[in-house]
Amino acid sequence: VQLVESGGGLVQAGGSLRLSCAASGGTSSNYNMGWFRQAPGKERAFVAGISWSGGSTDYVDSVKGRFTISRDSAKNTVSLQMNNLKPEDTAVYYCAADRKILTSLTRMTPDYWGRGTQVTVSS
Repeated sequence: VQLVESGGGLVQAGGSLRLSCAASGGTSSNYNMGWFRQAPGKERAFVAGISWSGGSTDYVDSVKGRFTISRDSAKNTVSLQMNNLKPEDTAVYYCAADRKILTSLTRMTPDYWGRGTQVTVSS
């Protein structure tokens, strides 16, 4: 499975961005999907996840109420709508796919990763 992210960029605090991830080369519609981020000097961390059916979503506490993950299985895409962005959201954002049955989306350990897209939020 190949994952390609798009939609990153530079935005002022309080602004919005929409990230997209296009999946190809496999049955990604059967996979749980997620977004992770890695800020400079920090480990890559879970941001948001969505189940294979789209029926369940979960988020890290710091983005709840501001970020929304969604998927279009017919188009094999996953999106992350990010509103009210803060400087601490600055990071490289990675799309990820997990083939495993999960009891919790927050415990996702992806089998596939995209190359990432930079999001920079200025104060």
